[in-house]
Amino acid sequence: MTPRVERLTSAADLASAARLYREVFGYQDPAHSVNPRLLSSLAANGGSVVGVRGAGGELVAFAYGFVGIDRGEVYHYSQAAVVAAGQQGRGLGRALKRGQREVALAGGQTHMRWSFDPSVVRNAHFNLDVLGAAGRWFRSEFFGLPDTDRLIVDWDLDDERRGREAPAPAGLPTGLDDPAGWLRPRPAGPDTWLPLPLTSTAEQRRELGAVIASLLADGSVAVSCVRLSPDTGAYRFVRSAP
Repeated sequence: MTPRVERLTSAADLASAARLYREVFGYQDPAHSVNPRLLSSLAANGGSVVGVRGAGGELVAFAYGFVGIDRGEVYHYSQAAVVAAGQQGRGLGRALKRGQREVALAGGQTHMRWSFDPSVVRNAHFNLDVLGAAGRWFRSEFFGLPDTDRLIVDWDLDDERRGREAPAPAGLPTGLDDPAGWLRPRPAGPDTWLPLPLTSTAEQRRELGAVIASLLADGSVAVSCVRLSPDTGAYRFVRSAP
């Protein structure tokens, strides 16, 4: 059964959304919280504030975003999406993004962007392979703090167009899980693969960011992150269309 996503507007729902956000991320610092009044303003002015309820009517998943503009291109920016503990793996994350998609399309936006930590394989796989977004930009210290490097994706909200333009893989190379090749770009036909290490230290994350930034600057786009195990994977980059 497909989760039912609804727009959140009441004060009670927005307070629940802010509370769920803090609980999922384990935030104690008020600087990291979500302001319900800000969410109310976003919802009333083209932003997306959406959620999914559990069997008892409680909020178990929540996402919010807003309209952005970059060099004349208008898009929807998804700031965060959270799913309660015990509710993950049930398709709620995908449902939230689809709910934001409907808000964006209703507002005339045909693309959505968001950022994620490129060292987290499960998030990379979800964003690139499950949703079909493409990693196009890299930002070092995205939040102005060390160890907050982020890969920013672009999600074409036109499902049919994205399906037509999705590049076909050239095949999965062998030996991607060989530690000798971790964080070393590996050309394979028209593709370039980037295997990730089993563990992720601060130094490895900095190295990963430098390699991704170099590939993107050279005209490549991240289109997949294949999971080799629960904790390891390999990015697949293709040359971007001119």
